[in-house]
Amino acid sequence: MSADDRGQDLDLALIGNCRVGALVNPRARIVWWCFPRFDSDPIFSHLLAGDEEKGFCDVVLADCVATTSQYGRNTAIVETVLTDARGGQVRVTDFAPRFEQYERTFRPPQIIRRIEPIAGLPRIAIRVRPTYAYGRPVTEYALGSNHIRYMGGSEIMRLSSDAPLSYIVAETTFALTRPVSLVLGQDEPFRSAIDATSREFLDRTRDHWLGWVRHLGVPFEWQSAVVRAAITLKLCSFEETGAIIAAHTTSIPEALGTSRNWDYRYCWLRDAFFVIDALNRLGATQTMESYINYITTIAVEDVHPLQPVHGIVPFSPLDEVIASDLKGFRGHGPVRVGNQAASQVQHDVYGSVVLGATQMFIDERLPKMGDGALFRQLELLGEHARRVALQPDAGIWEYRNRARVHTYSATLCWAACDRLGQIAMRLDLNERAQYWSTHAGELRTRILEGAWDPKRGVITGAFGHPDLDASVLLFAELGL
Repeated sequence: MSADDRGQDLDLALIGNCRVGALVNPRARIVWWCFPRFDSDPIFSHLLAGDEEKGFCDVVLADCVATTSQYGRNTAIVETVLTDARGGQVRVTDFAPRFEQYERTFRPPQIIRRIEPIAGLPRIAIRVRPTYAYGRPVTEYALGSNHIRYMGGSEIMRLSSDAPLSYIVAETTFALTRPVSLVLGQDEPFRSAIDATSREFLDRTRDHWLGWVRHLGVPFEWQSAVVRAAITLKLCSFEETGAIIAAHTTSIPEALGTSRNWDYRYCWLRDAFFVIDALNRLGATQTMESYINYITTIAVEDVHPLQPVHGIVPFSPLDEVIASDLKGFRGHGPVRVGNQAASQVQHDVYGSVVLGATQMFIDERLPKMGDGALFRQLELLGEHARRVALQPDAGIWEYRNRARVHTYSATLCWAACDRLGQIAMRLDLNERAQYWSTHAGELRTRILEGAWDPKRGVITGAFGHPDLDASVLLFAELGL
């Protein structure tokens, strides 16, 4: 890999606001941004483009000899300092606005880049090269008084800036004598002073994240790592619906050269439960509340078999196609859009939904607790879990051409029955509590018999098969 191949590395920083998320490399280049939401067409697609000349927004410092990049402490704000051969320095601050306004969270589909000279007389070029339709270069633009409209397909991105627009269009190197800002977002007029607004949004976004972190219950050890992980998990939450995506990217290979490249910009109900569980332990309950609303929307539809993965809007189609204009990470394609896993049979999903919804019945911090109506809806999921628990499925690893009675799937079905019994006890529904406790006990016995390998003294990953599986390590935590 050449030294200048800046888009083909995973040393990337995530910025976002729970509506959009972008990846910035250590040289202040935005290499990935799906716009206007997590699952949209990437307007900056350089990470997967296979082409050094398209799909990015960067700030190029003339004669650059050194770069440093770091997150602002306890925030989702990234600061990159570029240094030239004469000691000139530029600081690029990247963030997605997020703060409280009018008694609600302001989180526009917007990224702001604030570029400041901090030493000497640095010379920079600003390059904005968006794509559309998954990898096609945007060639049509319109220049306004303080903005540029980039037009590709049905989406229009507007760049509002107090930098010289002609320099941006021509990618001209110019002397940076004052701070300038780039505001990238929807095609809406910017009705206030760009410099003052970008500074205000930066200050308010910083204060928001500092306040959010301040209320986390972090352990004594490894606090910095735990806080950064919590912020990253939070940035995977699409707050409008409550969905929690597995990743902000698609088609980063599981292993180079294998073509095991999947689109992870969706909500796996299984994974989302573990995210919620982790954030809940830290006291970040608002994300849990939003996710409960999301899974409740899915549960009440009574559509079976239950999809293991949904879009950020439940039940939206996730048909899998190949994006041929993107060559893949380091040229390792294909790049997939959509995910065939949505059509797979994965029985553990029933347990994941019930486990998530159980919080509504036991967590006294929630403003609205679960009731009998929700319990009856969850019982429908429990009945399906009870029936399919010992039937073959694709399993937690989503095998595309293999079905077995996977121990993890069966155990999550047991968890659905077990938690329904506990919920019924809390609601004083003694008959239903006995019903679900009995089925949970029967399933537990069948699981421990079917998955046990007496010769080695281990629980295997699937009934009747010798392979081990790390997922069984979760069973103690689930209470099996």
